[in-house]
This record gives sequence, structure tokens and C-alpha cells, in this order.
Amino acid sequence: MEKEAVTTWSLEMVSPEELIYKPVTDPDFIIQECQVKQFQFNRFLYSFIGKQWEWTDKLSWSDNQWREYAENDDLRLWVGYYKGSPAGYFELRKAEGDVEIAYFGLAEPFIGKGLGGSLLSAAIQEAWNWEAKRVWVHTCTLDHPYALNNYQARGLKVYKEETDQVAKGSCLN
Repeated sequence: MEKEAVTTWSLEMVSPEELIYKPVTDPDFIIQECQVKQFQFNRFLYSFIGKQWEWTDKLSWSDNQWREYAENDDLRLWVGYYKGSPAGYFELRKAEGDVEIAYFGLAEPFIGKGLGGSLLSAAIQEAWNWEAKRVWVHTCTLDHPYALNNYQARGLKVYKEETDQVAKGSCLN
């Protein structure tokens, strides 16, 4: 099997004052928390947004696995809607006081429209609002080419970088 080098960066923010906030400026873009947990919606967003980035690790999950993951009290979901259509989402997962941006992404029709910085700002702000001790995320060379730049533009700093050989076409998520 052919392999390719994939670099993964882990980034963190240790203080809310480090956030370089990009506000939502388009009145048609609304970010809302899904306060009623429905694992089917998490599964839909994971598949819908993640398809273009080859997110594959959860595609074979059963309903019970999705329910256990998505309906856990330590996981919260937000969706960015553009004119009523799901444009992007993020999931925050809390563990031992740290909050991870577990999943973050935009749907293909909305990439390049200036929404990513605002959605990421909301993700980081909501993580701090959830009383995080630290906010962290990872991205890799399989993600959007500007993903790392977006994270750094919001104030997240790289604390670990790793390069591994992985099967071509596989995903690290």
C-alpha cells in the first residue's frame, strides 16, 4: 500500500485573553448551540462536512456508539447556518478541565466566504465560556490548506508537531 507523509499540529490557548476574535459580520450567518442532543444530527454533520476531508473513523459506528458519543454531557455541538442552511459546525469536548475543539469545519459551498474565522472564534469563545483551563485542537496536512493559518490567526499556538507515514487516502481524525 502506498504511503504519504502527514504532518499533525497540536495547538493550544491557555488564556482567554489570547483569543484574536473575528466577529460575525454577515447577518445571514448565525451560530447556534444544539441544546437538544440528537446523535443523528452529529452523525449527519460529521459525514456531510467531513466527507471532503476523508473523515472516516466514525463512519462505521452503530447508533449506540453515536448515541454514547454525542449525548455525553462532556460534548457540546454548535452549527453555523447561512440563510438557514447548515454551513459549518464545531463540537467541543471537555476532559479534566481542558476543552478540545473535537471537530470543526465548513461545508464545501461555504469555504472561502470568510466564515471560518468567525466560526472558529465562536468555538474558542464557547470553550472559554465552558470554564476551560485550556483550549486545544489538532489539524493536519489532510485538512484544508488554510486550517493551520486560521487556528494561528485566532491566537492558538503550536505546542507539538509530528510527521508520520500513513496509508494514502486515510485520515487521522
